[in-house]
Amino acid sequence: MTPDDRLLPLEGVENFRDYGGYAAPGGLRVARGRLWRSAHHGAATDADLVRIGELGLAAVVDLRRPTERANQPSRRPAGFSGRVIDCDAGDQAEPPHVAFLRETDLSAESARAFFLDYYRRAPFEPRHIELFTRYFEALGAGAPVLIHCTAGKDRTGLLAALTHSLLGVHPDDAAADFELTNRAARIEARLPQVTEGLAASLGRTPSETAVRAFLGVDGAYLSAAFDAIHSEHGSTAAYLARLGVDDRAAGRLRELWLEPAGA
Repeated sequence: MTPDDRLLPLEGVENFRDYGGYAAPGGLRVARGRLWRSAHHGAATDADLVRIGELGLAAVVDLRRPTERANQPSRRPAGFSGRVIDCDAGDQAEPPHVAFLRETDLSAESARAFFLDYYRRAPFEPRHIELFTRYFEALGAGAPVLIHCTAGKDRTGLLAALTHSLLGVHPDDAAADFELTNRAARIEARLPQVTEGLAASLGRTPSETAVRAFLGVDGAYLSAAFDAIHSEHGSTAAYLARLGVDDRAAGRLRELWLEPAGA
C-alpha cells in the first residue's frame, strides 16, 4: 500500500487512514481495510458519516478525556451499532496539550520537550492502560476497529505502533506509519487557521515552527515511548502482557490479523 492508498479523504475528519497492510514475518501482512485510525469526529459531515458507515466498524476506541469528548461530541453513522470504548477514569483537568499551549513560551524547543516528556509517560497512564487493554480485547473479535483521539497522532499513534509491534511489523514501517500524520493531517494547509485560532485564544501568536511541531509528529517521540517501555518492563512483549496480551493471546491475535501477503 502506498501512503495515498491508506488515506480516506473526508470533509470534516482529519488524518483518517488504514494502519493495516504492512508486511509481517513469514510472507504475511497485516489485514487491510479493517484497522483504521483518525482524529476526532465532532465535525464529521453527513457525507463523512456515510463513508465511515461503509467500513462496517464493530468497535470505536475513543482515547480522549471526558472533557475532550464533551467539547467535541462524536458524530456516528446512522444505525451505528458498534461498541464504543472510552474511559472516564482520572481527573477532569484540561488535557496536557492545552496546558502546554497556555503556560509555555510556544517555541519549537518547548514543543519538542513537551512531546518527548509526554511520550515517555503516556504508556503508563492508568487511563491509557485501561483503554489499551480494552482495545486489544476488542481486536479479539477480528472485526473492523477504529481508534482515535483529538488529533489522531499521539495517543492514537502510540496505540497503532503497539499493534504493529505485536503483529511483527518492522520498526521502520511502524515509524513510517506514525510519521504519515505529517502528511495526512494537512499541516501546511491548516497552519494559518490554527495559528490564528491559537493567537485569538491565547492572546499571543506562536511561531510557525511551534505550531507545525504541535500539529505534527517526530519519530523521536515514538522512540522515547518505546525506550520508556523497555526501561520499565524490559520489552514491549512484557508491556503488552500487562495489557492482557500474553503469549497465547498474542498468537491468537496474529492468527486473526495477519493474512498472506498476496491475498
